[in-house]
Amino acid sequence: MPLSAVLLDTAVAVQSVLSGRSLTETLDALPSVRRPAAQALASHVMRTLGTAIADRSYLVRRRPEQPLLDALLLTALSLLDAAVRHEQGTALPHEPNYASHTLVDQAVEAAAGQVRLKHFKPLINAVLRSFLREYGQLPRDDDEARWNFPQWWVRKLQFAYPDAWQTVLESSATPAPLTLRVNRRRASLAQVADALAAAGVQAEPVGSWGLTLAGSHVVTRLPGYAEGWWSVQDAGAQRAAELLAPREGMRVLDACAAPGGKTAHLLECADVELLALDADAGRLARVHENLARLRLDGPAVQVRAGDAARPDTWWDGRPFDAMLVDAPCTASGVVRRHPDIRWLRREADVQKTAAVQRRMLDALWPLLAPGGRLLYVTCSVFPEECAGQARAFLKAHADAVVLEAPGQLLPVGANATLSHQHDGFFYALFAKQA
Repeated sequence: MPLSAVLLDTAVAVQSVLSGRSLTETLDALPSVRRPAAQALASHVMRTLGTAIADRSYLVRRRPEQPLLDALLLTALSLLDAAVRHEQGTALPHEPNYASHTLVDQAVEAAAGQVRLKHFKPLINAVLRSFLREYGQLPRDDDEARWNFPQWWVRKLQFAYPDAWQTVLESSATPAPLTLRVNRRRASLAQVADALAAAGVQAEPVGSWGLTLAGSHVVTRLPGYAEGWWSVQDAGAQRAAELLAPREGMRVLDACAAPGGKTAHLLECADVELLALDADAGRLARVHENLARLRLDGPAVQVRAGDAARPDTWWDGRPFDAMLVDAPCTASGVVRRHPDIRWLRREADVQKTAAVQRRMLDALWPLLAPGGRLLYVTCSVFPEECAGQARAFLKAHADAVVLEAPGQLLPVGANATLSHQHDGFFYALFAKQA
């Protein structure tokens, strides 16, 4: 597949993100043979988009009115920047590496095959060659260009974590490794580690049942996938089931279950009666698929569509002994895996999701049996969705007792060893007074 075609697929994906659609949604529409290359390049562009926008703004005084042209320019500028840094020896190992002259040629070729873009071939050629000539003088002074996050995002982190905000941004800037959680009902940690080693895959233990893998891999081709030996789950997310600590015979609610990773972990820990609930009925198919592959489905497990904030539409009146509330949030802690999130979110979204979380917690608390435990989880780093939400909950519910939990886990990125890397999460554990 020629690079020009990959660049065009990437530009379409970038354009979609700029118009408010997720990268996953756009890439899923591509034929499977074209998807991996476009995903790799589009993810890189998302991680460097702030710099690319600053460069385009300097080199093209007026933003192109044609959205696909703008996206192609941003794509080419992002990749050219990586090419120059590779030539200088300052690029990171994971960044794509193409020769500069090849990128210029293929970006022009990508435009040549498109009716909407072919008239802009001279402009694209001129902009990219100007970039190479003026590389050392390009102004990249603002926070968005420096950190490749929206300015409001940087500002919120500076306020929330005055001594750690730079580390949070740096940790969020590089791709995350693949981490597996061993299904203890199907295999042992040693068994999976040995199978991976036999297949030439380097892995480091993390936590009680995790293995973090070096390099990139096709998940379905790893040993043990079809046998249900493991699931893909970040090390930070693996804390949830162990904190809630389900015991045999308990009635458990997973209030926001899709795609089912934490649901499966709860079932791996104990024989419980579990309701996996999610407001998005379309995503519940993934829960069924995951439970079936892991051999965890059965009569004690119910998967149901329903809004956790409206128990009157799904609750049967029987209290739960334990609840996992992995609440909707900005997903600001998992941008290592989903680099488009930073460009899709708006500052107002933080308060909107916090309001959704508050309604959900208030609606679910009466469903918990006296003496029961509720674990509140988000994959966010913004305090309004995390510690601030936990404080508000305690203030609103006099019968809630806070138990020991990790609180805010800030993301730990590529500067750490494999076994110490994880996404950003928040955990608060509450018990209801008997």
